[in-house]
Amino acid sequence: MWSHEKRECYSAKVAKYGNFWYFEMSLRRHYKIDIEVNRRRIRKVIVDPHYEAKHPEINDFLILRLVALLDGNEYPEDGRKGSWAFFSLDPIELMGRHYRLVWCLRDEEEFLGVINSFRR
Repeated sequence: MWSHEKRECYSAKVAKYGNFWYFEMSLRRHYKIDIEVNRRRIRKVIVDPHYEAKHPEINDFLILRLVALLDGNEYPEDGRKGSWAFFSLDPIELMGRHYRLVWCLRDEEEFLGVINSFRR
């Protein structure tokens, strides 16, 4: 279903929190996959490491298993910003446990970006 090969991609941005500006850097991991979500072929999953700070019980392997459960289904958008559509699924069950998965899709692209995931 997915490739265990991963590609690390550094991204950086300047963000503002209150009156403070800070430099934020993340290491996103890329995985090959072949699923269909919302009638769109998805060939890559990009996992943002945001979840690692507060959810150490979650890992990329678990996230990929949750993403694989999206295959063949359609989900309503939770929101949209320009060419980006945002989604969440709660609960999503895996091995008798419930999780929340938050992801995004970009118009005309073949990747799914995982924003966050945690156990319920």
